[in-house]
Amino acid sequence: MVKYEFKIISSLNKVFPGAEPEDDLRGIRLSGFWGETISLQCAYRAESLYTGYGRIALHGSLKDAVRIREVKLMPSVLPCNGEGDDHYLSKEPGLYPDLLSNISLERITYVPCQWHALWIDLEAEEGMEGNQDLILQFYDEEDLLVGEARTEICIYPIHLPPQTCFHTEWFHCDCLADYYGVEPWSARHWEIMKNFITLYSKRGINMILAPAFTPPLDTAVGEERTTVQLVDVKIVGGKYMFSFDKLYTFFQMCMECGVKYFEIAHLFTQWGAKSAPKVMAEKEGALVRIFGWETDSQSFAYQEFLGQFLDALVLRLDEWKLRDRVFFHLSDEPEEKDLEMYRKVRESVSAHLKGYPIMDAVSRYTFYESGVVDKPVPAVDHLEPFLENQVPGLWTYYCGAQGKDVTNRFFAMPSGRTRILGVQMYQYRLEGFLHWGFNFYNSQYSLYHINPYQVTDAGAAFPSGDAFLVYPGADGCPEESLRLMVLAEAMQDIRAFQMLEELTSREYVMDLIRQTAEEPVTLVSYPDNSQFFQKLREIVNKEIADRRISYRNS
Repeated sequence: MVKYEFKIISSLNKVFPGAEPEDDLRGIRLSGFWGETISLQCAYRAESLYTGYGRIALHGSLKDAVRIREVKLMPSVLPCNGEGDDHYLSKEPGLYPDLLSNISLERITYVPCQWHALWIDLEAEEGMEGNQDLILQFYDEEDLLVGEARTEICIYPIHLPPQTCFHTEWFHCDCLADYYGVEPWSARHWEIMKNFITLYSKRGINMILAPAFTPPLDTAVGEERTTVQLVDVKIVGGKYMFSFDKLYTFFQMCMECGVKYFEIAHLFTQWGAKSAPKVMAEKEGALVRIFGWETDSQSFAYQEFLGQFLDALVLRLDEWKLRDRVFFHLSDEPEEKDLEMYRKVRESVSAHLKGYPIMDAVSRYTFYESGVVDKPVPAVDHLEPFLENQVPGLWTYYCGAQGKDVTNRFFAMPSGRTRILGVQMYQYRLEGFLHWGFNFYNSQYSLYHINPYQVTDAGAAFPSGDAFLVYPGADGCPEESLRLMVLAEAMQDIRAFQMLEELTSREYVMDLIRQTAEEPVTLVSYPDNSQFFQKLREIVNKEIADRRISYRNS
């Protein structure tokens, strides 16, 4: 007789086939607020000789409110870089749980002697209040009940405050055109982008990269990425004429999807601002490249073009009333040796930007100290000097290079190591978070396109999990990763902390975090076990509810 096992576990528990998942929700009540997405998992296993099939029946007050997806194992050749630490689930290549894929409850698979997981999430809505229950009943091929899993979720009739922190994950329009084989800015391309941006915003990502010109990011010197240029340029009588119609359409679409803020893609090449980005223009009836790697960033021709372009763009941005919503990038990740060149390009654009802020991923404090960047975004492992000098409105980022001690989102890391970002952003008063890869489906340096369902590490260049948060579904709609869901939980945590702070004090919230962690939380030392986050939110949620209810009754 086949033996079946079923466990309700947290959203932070990564389930591997050969390891019994920890019962990490024992003694913890899941709870949340109206407007929150509340996630958990159900792990299951069949001790059988052959693969079997069955179905799931849902019961309880939440049976019609939850969404259930399968947590699929995805391949990783490069789970981490050579320099790491001891806080990885594994450092070996293999299969890791990541993709959340739609599943029919009428047909689930029992793989012999392997643990697998279902992802369950609930979007708490007005009308839901108090303790709600969910029962999953599992059946086998003969439609016999073989087990069930139960949980309760307490929903408080309270809305969290709106998200105030900035969150951007660079959106790669060209990768969607390339993967789906559609013409950039065709009707189908716009449709696909809207599908992705709708989800983008839904998960708490409220700023997006706008490719006025094709972003000069992760592109080999002398090579180029598929052209996705939102600003049309025409050369007439030795002067440049600009059409911003597509850019305006992009802004409008993003705002309709819920995105509030925009970044104008980099005006100079990555790693030093030595060259101009690729710029296409209509000249004598033909579309030609007028600037690119061959163009020195300080050349008279590009500087003349850039001045005309920025003057025209700023005029339009002001007309569209976007002054408080737009940031400009110059060059991504310049190093100390690039300071003078960065200073030159900054000086060349400042007069044209008329007060619009310049923001870049800059990890050397000297860039901020010398005044060449308004809003530095240092890597999380280079934050200390910026914090020590109390830089206002500070942001942070991480990428494939931040694999030791600090937070990140690699497949091979515990989910708690991803979710701690919310606690750290609140604790250090960080204004925003930036990451370079929402949907980067190229190899390193964009030498070739990849299929992200088969290659998750940009061709063994970046640890799996760095280059993208979503998978390109067959129907032009994104499929989510559990990492995206966990990042969204981190953003929700910040909102909960802020609400409790309004009802008590910042020091009160900080004390709750310290007491629950049972250790000081720093950038390099923090709990990454799921119980910490579940307990912390259980305490914070109840504190908020008690105070709000007491206030209403007083």
